[in-house]
Amino acid sequence: MGEAARYTVSMDGRLLEQFDELIDKRGYANRSEAIRGLIRGALVEEQWSARPAAKVAATITLVYSHHAGGIANQVAHTQHHHCNLVVSSTHVHLDNDNCLEVVIVRGPSARVRKLAEELISLKGIKHGKAVFTTEGKDIV
Repeated sequence: MGEAARYTVSMDGRLLEQFDELIDKRGYANRSEAIRGLIRGALVEEQWSARPAAKVAATITLVYSHHAGGIANQVAHTQHHHCNLVVSSTHVHLDNDNCLEVVIVRGPSARVRKLAEELISLKGIKHGKAVFTTEGKDIV
């Protein structure tokens, strides 16, 4: 970390109380750590959302019924079609009917987002979510 810079933030007392509760709930050591985390989160989101060519890493989480006609094959086919983005995937049998698939991907943010949307929108997907992050090179 570079040289620390100090600053002052003014806010409504009730907002500060709620923030302190959040800090405690999430286990931050202090307000400074929590604010650094929030700032990094905003910078990461800006990096992948505003710059389509920015390199990102992401997880795409899918829940589906394995009884849904050919959904497992469609998920696999889509991953194979984007093998230059897919790093790994894990398949878990949640119960007799439902499966969880987590796909780890890397690449330009626009292409990763397109792949996530393609997977999540497959007929038979019960729930899907993509979580984007940075490769870490530009975050302090």
